[in-house]
Amino acid sequence: MTDEPLVLGLETSCDETGVGIVRGHTLLADAVASSVEQHARFGGVVPEVASRAHLEAMVPTIERACATAGITLADVDAFAVTAGPGLAGALLVGVAAAKSLALATGKPIYGVNHLAAHVAVDQLEHGALPEPSIAMLVSGGHSSLLKVTDLTVGVTPMGATIDDAAGEAFDKVARLLGLGFPGGPIIDRTAVSGSSIAIDFPRGLSTKRDLERHRFDFSFSGLKTAVARWVEAKERAGEAVPVADVAASFQEAVCDILVRKALDACQSQGVEDLVIGGGVAANSRLRVLAEERAAKIGVRVRVPRPGLCTDNGAMVAALGSEMVARGRTPSVLDFPADSSQPIESVLV
Repeated sequence: MTDEPLVLGLETSCDETGVGIVRGHTLLADAVASSVEQHARFGGVVPEVASRAHLEAMVPTIERACATAGITLADVDAFAVTAGPGLAGALLVGVAAAKSLALATGKPIYGVNHLAAHVAVDQLEHGALPEPSIAMLVSGGHSSLLKVTDLTVGVTPMGATIDDAAGEAFDKVARLLGLGFPGGPIIDRTAVSGSSIAIDFPRGLSTKRDLERHRFDFSFSGLKTAVARWVEAKERAGEAVPVADVAASFQEAVCDILVRKALDACQSQGVEDLVIGGGVAANSRLRVLAEERAAKIGVRVRVPRPGLCTDNGAMVAALGSEMVARGRTPSVLDFPADSSQPIESVLV
């Protein structure tokens, strides 16, 4: 037997309906229903389509998670749900479902921040998070550098994307190359057969002047445009576009600047632990580059397995579990879904 609470987490911020069940730092179930195929023909996520998919998937996904964990809803000690940021309609589905479960069972509920949950999920694989840590979150909507001292109270933003996020750039470049959606996994696979030094694409916000104003910020809009112009020049010249080389060189530019700024943040704060989370953290080149460079300066890198990097309920349950363990006051039942919830607001 264990005194650790059993927490069920719901994640519906974008196009994945995620239900995770954890006890302490032990993952018991991680059920995900994705609507990505419904969005692929549009080349990106359609909010209304995502919301309807969440409605259809919610109950079956909860049932599947409970069956996997071998529990009933009556066994759950607390519920956690992504309150924001994300797509407004999609968030509302998850928040309404979690409130219904909490009300029906009489158990507490924690409305948590999606970005903080991406950090918390690492604890399910690597144990308690070192404090302080630097966290780099890279996904379709976010590229952020955070200093984490107590994840349940709040984090200190150090830098963020000022235009396109890293994952968004992967999607746009993949579309440009005719590779499909979502772009991250496809470019990662395509890059394997290409050369990362074939094309010298720019690294955003890396000049001396940029670093004075945006030392820890990211920009991938210029890189995306540079790739588009390079491809267009090839096509105008009647030459074949070396898709694998473009993919590899683009991926190298993204990973290079991400790792460079993350490790600079670690050194600037005297922090020896870097946590990487979010969908782009599943990228194989990013993982290798971070490990190689971090080892040279004595920084330890923690990255969850790829399945826990993308949006999932396990990460929400992990953060909820930490809230319970540290005695944080649960959310009131009338808390809102906030599509633009700031990272400083970890619990609503």
